[in-house]
Amino acid sequence: MQKQEAFEEAIRTILRLIGEDPTREGLQKTPERVYKAFLHLTKGYRQDPKEILGEALFSSTNDEMVLVRDIEFYSLCEHHLLPIIGRAHVAYIPDGKVVGLSKIPRMVEVFARRLQIQEQMTEQIADALMQTVQPKGVGVVIQARHMCMEMRGVEKICSTTISSALRGVFKEHLKTREEFFSLINAPHPGRF
Repeated sequence: MQKQEAFEEAIRTILRLIGEDPTREGLQKTPERVYKAFLHLTKGYRQDPKEILGEALFSSTNDEMVLVRDIEFYSLCEHHLLPIIGRAHVAYIPDGKVVGLSKIPRMVEVFARRLQIQEQMTEQIADALMQTVQPKGVGVVIQARHMCMEMRGVEKICSTTISSALRGVFKEHLKTREEFFSLINAPHPGRF
């Protein structure tokens, strides 16, 4: 409770510093709401991606690419605490083990729910998958919009940043890398 009270008081201070009255009707519960929002937006600090992936490892003879694409995520940039809104594409080539498909978006969410820079998040996802699943290789591409570029600073609306992290055969073999990029850039299939 002490942490919550200190957080809420910090929000009241910010409100006063920007010229607001934290006691006015519309703002009275704002410090509590912001505290709860930040608990959710930063829940990744209280989760272990390796634990999440490790909960659903299965033996498999599959040695072809497994791709989960268009994983929506929301994060906060560590420089301005403004939203990053994007999609992650995560692929791996199994080496005796596969991971439950739902665990890949969960792992993305763990890293997204921390203060981030996109480049670091891309690397963290690739490394967690390599270390935990130990596949032949991993490919991660993140496409995102950064509100710190759109709402302030250069104010370039709808600019997209793309980052990639390639490990193992994705980095070593051109054909694997080409297949990965071809699959993530393919037109969206119809809804099932």
